[in-house]
Amino acid sequence: MARPKPWEVDEELWAVIEPLLPKAQRRARHPGRERHPNWLVFQGILFVLHTGIAWEHLPQELGFGSGMTCWRRLAEWTEAGVWPRLHEVLLAKLRSANALDFSRAAVDGSHVRALKGGSKTGRSPVDRGRTGSKHHLITDATGIPLAATLTGGNRNDVTQLIPLLEAIPPVRGKRGRPRHRPTVVLADRGYDHDKYRRLVWDLGVKPLIARRGTRHGSGLGTHRWVVERAFAHLHWLRRLRIRWEIRDDIHEAFLTLGCALLCWRRLHSAVATSSSAVRG
Repeated sequence: MARPKPWEVDEELWAVIEPLLPKAQRRARHPGRERHPNWLVFQGILFVLHTGIAWEHLPQELGFGSGMTCWRRLAEWTEAGVWPRLHEVLLAKLRSANALDFSRAAVDGSHVRALKGGSKTGRSPVDRGRTGSKHHLITDATGIPLAATLTGGNRNDVTQLIPLLEAIPPVRGKRGRPRHRPTVVLADRGYDHDKYRRLVWDLGVKPLIARRGTRHGSGLGTHRWVVERAFAHLHWLRRLRIRWEIRDDIHEAFLTLGCALLCWRRLHSAVATSSSAVRG
C-alpha cells in the first residue's frame, strides 16, 4: 500500500478542521460558479507549505484548484482566525490524551531569510545584514509547540519571552480550569536579563535561564533541546525555511499551521501508543 503524501488530508484531520472554517455566503441572485471544495483547497495549501512551491506553479492536475484560489482561501481563513483555533483544539486533545507536559517549557528563536521584504522583517545580524525574519517558539517539556510568534530578523530573542508565554492559549481537555502557563521556562544565554526574569516570575512561571559569562555545561541543554528539534521539524516544511510572503499575516498563518501539524502528528503517535498498551 502506497504511503500517503504529507499534504493528503485524512477524514480524521478533516473532521477537526471543517467545523472551524467560516461558512461561505453565496448570493441568492447571480451566485456565480460553485466554490472549489474546501477539502481540496486545504490540501493545496498544505502542498505549498510542504514543497515551498510558488502559488502560480501549483500543478492543476492535482485537483486542488488554482494557486490564486488556494491563496485567497488561505487569506480568508487566516482573517477568520482558523489556524490559532485549530492549534488550540489539537492542544486540548493532546492534554486529554495525557501527552502534554506543562511541568516545563523551552523557548528559542530561529532566523529565516525574507527575500521579498515586508512587515516584520529586518537586517539580520547572523546573515550578513540581509533582510530576514525570526520565528520564536515555545514548546512543552516534550517539544510540542505551545505558541509561536514572528518578528523582524533584528529583534532580540529576549523581547519575545513574555509575548510567547502570553500567547499560550488556555488549554482544555481535562476537568477543571484550563492550563495556561508552564511551571518552569528554560532558555539559553540570549534570554539572560534580570528585567525579564522578574516579568516571568510575575506571570507565575519560574525562569531557568543560562547566565552570560559562565562556562558552558549548565545542564539546561539536556531539557532545552526539544525546542531545537521542534524547529527542525517546522523547517522541514519548505515554505517556512525562507519567507516568501510580503504579508506577515500569511507567513504567520503558515507558521501556526505548521505548529498545528506537529501537534496532529504527536496526537496520532500518542493514540497509537495508548492503543498498543491496551492491547498488550
